[in-house]
Amino acid sequence: MLDFTHDPQATSWVASAQAAGGDFPIQNLPFGIFALAGSAERPRGGVAIGDQVLDLAHLAAARVLEGPAQAACEVAAGPTLNAFMALGQPAWRALRHGLFRLLQADAPAALRDAVAACLVPQAGVTMKLPVEVRNYTDFYTSVHHAMNMGNLVRPDDPLTANFKWLPIAYHGRASSVVVSGTDFHRPMGQARPPGAAAPVYGPCSRLDFELELGFFVGRGTRLGQPLKLSEARERLFGLCLLNDWSARDHQFWEMDPLGPFLGKNFCTSISPWVVTMEALAPYRLPFERPATDPAPLPYLDAPQERADGRLDIQLEVRLQSATARERGLPGDRITATSFRHQYWTVAQMLAQHTVNGCNLAPGDLMGTGTISGPTAGEAGAIVELSRGGALPVPLPATGEERRFLQDGDAVILRGWCEQPGAARIGFGSCQGTVLPALG
Repeated sequence: MLDFTHDPQATSWVASAQAAGGDFPIQNLPFGIFALAGSAERPRGGVAIGDQVLDLAHLAAARVLEGPAQAACEVAAGPTLNAFMALGQPAWRALRHGLFRLLQADAPAALRDAVAACLVPQAGVTMKLPVEVRNYTDFYTSVHHAMNMGNLVRPDDPLTANFKWLPIAYHGRASSVVVSGTDFHRPMGQARPPGAAAPVYGPCSRLDFELELGFFVGRGTRLGQPLKLSEARERLFGLCLLNDWSARDHQFWEMDPLGPFLGKNFCTSISPWVVTMEALAPYRLPFERPATDPAPLPYLDAPQERADGRLDIQLEVRLQSATARERGLPGDRITATSFRHQYWTVAQMLAQHTVNGCNLAPGDLMGTGTISGPTAGEAGAIVELSRGGALPVPLPATGEERRFLQDGDAVILRGWCEQPGAARIGFGSCQGTVLPALG
């Protein structure tokens, strides 16, 4: 539902919130966990506004909020957002409304002064994981990605029989989820080179990124409690950017018959700011399928989901090689697409996750799966862009090319929503750099 916090004309007394092309206007107000850079202080909750972080611990101590908003602020000020996510929609909305009123341009001067004392420049903080990630599930829900990958490994039958009937997923490794800016070493593992009779052990030779969104569970569920689709929508707290790095040579060798394991669990990067579902409300779209495709089974179908189940989130991937970094260049945009092309919605994914009675906990992280669009330039992984390594992906900034990632490569994901009649909402960035293997 749209309310006064979505008014595109609303402005903030924090001047940087109105910066052209900025990610964090007053209509966004994403949540994260931070600490002052270089300090040993306890991490705490914050909200991004322009180029500032609103320190929720200091704000709670100032007691300029009232009632449910003050109570929610005290919880959101903790060292992770899990407890805040567990409060549910009424508390989330109360705090969003309260923060908006404090930050809007016509807030009383006395309130502005009190809130200004709680602002910290983003340049002076270190962002942490927003939640304690106890469970991580990765979906596979882009029909374009599935077709691209299927054409590489099963060209005669690229799409599995179940894809158009249910959101496919596997359980990932929560311990290796890291916040943006955390670099990682090229993984070691086992792979079988083409035409070889036996596998070899060594560093990954076909390292890849995956352009995804992550979404977080709010209130949890009991073991044995399936969620209706409408209930699943209410349990969604918000979204972040997610890069599920992949060792394709290891993955393709090991995954028959049980699916992804070491080729996928060595590192998953997420952006530090969680954009709430409420902030994304202006960017909902109808959920539609081609007339020739099967309709979702009843438990994955509902009038409200058909009306506005999709989200139009613009996404891009930049690759910055070590050479580009040495020259002070930002790297090259190698792909861009929109989340609107995803075959299943986030609510459908969450409902599917619980249909067998699997219980969810606040802060559980779900990946949408690689997000690819319908054209060749919208592929969400380098294995698609290079057609399995057969074609070079050009990097015009330096004259280099890639078929898979090399040591020193940094991959930067960005996401935003933008359309006439609505405020631009951004996700910040999600970045990681490949370090040499340790083996």
